[in-house]
Amino acid sequence: MGNLLSWTKEPPPPMVLVPPLFDFPPLAARTRMLESSYNLLFGKLALRCLFEDYFEEARHFNTRVMLKPIDDPHVDLIATVSGPLDHKPEEKIVGNALFRWQSDVDDPHTFLDLFVSNSEPILQMRSCAYYPKFGFGAFGVFPLLLKKRVSSEDFGVMGLRYGSGNLSIGATLMPFSLGDEFPKSAWLVSKIGRLTAGVQYEPQFGSKDRSRFKNLANWNCAIGYGLGSSSPLSPSFNFGLELAQNSQFIASFYQHVVVQRRVKNPLEENEVVGITNYIDFGFELKTRVDDDKTSNNIPDSTFQIAASWQANKNVMLKGKVGPLSSSVALAFKSWWKPSFTFSISATRDRVIGKSTFGFGIRVDNIREASYQRADPNFVMLTPNKEHLAEGIHWKIGKRPVLQSDVNSENFDGMPRELRPLGKIL
Repeated sequence: MGNLLSWTKEPPPPMVLVPPLFDFPPLAARTRMLESSYNLLFGKLALRCLFEDYFEEARHFNTRVMLKPIDDPHVDLIATVSGPLDHKPEEKIVGNALFRWQSDVDDPHTFLDLFVSNSEPILQMRSCAYYPKFGFGAFGVFPLLLKKRVSSEDFGVMGLRYGSGNLSIGATLMPFSLGDEFPKSAWLVSKIGRLTAGVQYEPQFGSKDRSRFKNLANWNCAIGYGLGSSSPLSPSFNFGLELAQNSQFIASFYQHVVVQRRVKNPLEENEVVGITNYIDFGFELKTRVDDDKTSNNIPDSTFQIAASWQANKNVMLKGKVGPLSSSVALAFKSWWKPSFTFSISATRDRVIGKSTFGFGIRVDNIREASYQRADPNFVMLTPNKEHLAEGIHWKIGKRPVLQSDVNSENFDGMPRELRPLGKIL
């Protein structure tokens, strides 16, 4: 009898599926060192992805192919083709291609890329060198071929920056200008605990002398309160307030929620009891704070609300609402190598009472979904009768990842797709 009991197999432990995010890390994170940290923090990058990704332009199509050779992971190519669904003489089909070389496969902050297009600029080169040990970086954007060079910016922009875990400071200049436009922009952002504060100088108004620095319309300032990390397995929250050009007040809110729901799928094994879902919600309000109705063409007040729900690794639903229009987008993704994504969006213009549609197709093998499914021992965030024992770890590939590591933001053992964008502000 004892021998019979010894041969009895124990039932497998309950399992929760953990699908990858549709697009993580975002493509904008690859070029973050070319842009002011002020424009990426305070939840701005996350809100940009929430409000824009998969919402195709009405009556337009958008196709994007992102490929990386197997033999050389340091290089990749992104090609896009977009245009109207119906032929219009005033609109043309736009084709772009971006060839990128990256020094370190796991570090996107040192790179060189070449951009070609059938519109302006025809050929452009961008480069960035960042040294994490010292925190210093240098970058440049140089249009090599243009039909017409009108401003000093058409001859190129260079910049210097310093970044640490709590401070980011930098400036850009136009080396081929006459010297009366220095600097082109400058920023300073600091983080203390959960608070982030920053200021940015962008001269757009006033004469080309020192009086530009005294013109408050050339300054932006913001303060934000944030919780959580930028890893998709950790919930996050960010609230920001900004005063732009001394004429516009912007309040924004963004939250990334990681929830787990029960799943009843006849195609899954019996031990699969749940699946992780990702829900994102964002709100942005813009209001004028000056009495000059003609300056900057800024409306008195506008707002937009958006939300997205990723039900599994293959389906994501998004929607956004504004004072003039509403949009909804549905995306389907197949995790082949390369992956294919098809999206359709519908926009309802409440001013003219008309609905229009847009379509998008994406092919991607730059971002790898190495954490597609969870293995046994990953417990639900809310314990229930099926999860009485403490969850110790779940496995990604061959290396186990402790739940305590995720909570403590120790991401060293995770694939790079799951790690935060970097330990720099």
